[in-house]
Amino acid sequence: MSGTYRYTLGDRTYRFAHLAEVMAKASPARSGDRLAGVIAESAEERVVAQMVLAELPLKTFLNEALVAYEDDEITRLIVDDHDASAFETIAHLTVGDFRNWLLSDDSTPEVLEKLRPGITPEMAAAVSKIMRNQDLILVARKCRVTTAFRSTIGLAGHMSTRLQPNHPTDDTTGIAASILDGLLYGNGDAVIGINPATDNVAQSVKLMRLLDEVICKYEIPTQSCVLTHVTNTMEAIEQGAPVDLVFQSIGGTEATNSSFGFGLKDLAEAESAAQSLGRGTVGNNVMYFETGQGSSLSADAHHGLDQQTCEARAYAVARKFKPLLVNTVVGFIGPEYLFDGKEIIRAGLEDHFCGKLLGVPMGCDVCYTNHAEADQNDMDNLLTLLGVAGCNFIMGIPGSDDIMLNYQTTSFHDALYARRALDLRLAPEFEAWLERMQIMRDADRHVLHEQMPPSFARSLENLPGGADHG
Repeated sequence: MSGTYRYTLGDRTYRFAHLAEVMAKASPARSGDRLAGVIAESAEERVVAQMVLAELPLKTFLNEALVAYEDDEITRLIVDDHDASAFETIAHLTVGDFRNWLLSDDSTPEVLEKLRPGITPEMAAAVSKIMRNQDLILVARKCRVTTAFRSTIGLAGHMSTRLQPNHPTDDTTGIAASILDGLLYGNGDAVIGINPATDNVAQSVKLMRLLDEVICKYEIPTQSCVLTHVTNTMEAIEQGAPVDLVFQSIGGTEATNSSFGFGLKDLAEAESAAQSLGRGTVGNNVMYFETGQGSSLSADAHHGLDQQTCEARAYAVARKFKPLLVNTVVGFIGPEYLFDGKEIIRAGLEDHFCGKLLGVPMGCDVCYTNHAEADQNDMDNLLTLLGVAGCNFIMGIPGSDDIMLNYQTTSFHDALYARRALDLRLAPEFEAWLERMQIMRDADRHVLHEQMPPSFARSLENLPGGADHG
């Protein structure tokens, strides 16, 4: 990180030691940057940093690495994979010009798609820092990223859901009950994904087989995922387990990912192994990644960067492996990183914008912890804003309360609200299945419990593991 940046305002000259300091101090205020000691000392200093940032040529980010190339494999990935030809469209712009161009009619969805390989995460983070919430929404809405496995995710006018049937003891009856409940609300077209309470290979394989049997029994056009460590999933594949998607939490620096116990080589091996199974029907995007502002700071692996810039760098990792799904678990880490509803909402919109601009199929776990200064009304606001912005998918959890992970997120009913209020559809393959099972009516796409066939309504007792309380 080299170079000093100056800006004179009246009789005072502000000095920023390097590009990372400009980026950090230009960020909207949040508790994680305050904890890291990189936050602007005043609103005036924040505005000055934003003015400095707006005047910087985009080429600056190709010439000044925020984390040294020789020290970080994520930096090497960003630099080595940058497409100079795609970048030519915007190479003459400053960050401020880039914002104006993104908001203009010239930046059509088709143009933005061709531009993706030329945008670095740092460029995306920089322009987001000088944008209002409505700017983030408007531009993200133009960025469509479509992926597929057994269902197609990310089509315009669609919002999918991850059905998340977690249980504090991995009780298969409890998991099966949550799956049935979610399906009756039309949830699960993005994935049926379980966070295992007991995270080892044997338990993961048991849950993989449960999910696979449910999907096969009812011929559900969706995919399953057990959110265990990538190395556990690779071992499960070797044992012949029915793996659809490979999961891993990822961060924006090599040190962050090392603290999670993996590197880029592990992800490449896992992607290849999962694709070799050929379990997809309409596509073969096999990776599922989760991210979240604050993870690099909590691992003491942020290299002095602000948490939103670190988060954007994680999307370079995601983009490399062409995932089916990526979501930011926006308020999960706690108020030390995002203090209240206002900070959570801003972070969710930033993450969705940056991911989509870079070509990542972004969803969002619209969530908070009980000790944050936030409530379900804040989550309703963020859910609605993300729906307008074209978010690919959200979470669906019984009663908004994950009883295993102990945090608050969006419910099956919340997803139904978003679809009705914003006229959003599900994945087309899943929607056709809901109609075939008489769970949903084509005319208004409403879920109708009272018209459920009795045989399907009683199917809980026939689900795999229904008598297993272990």
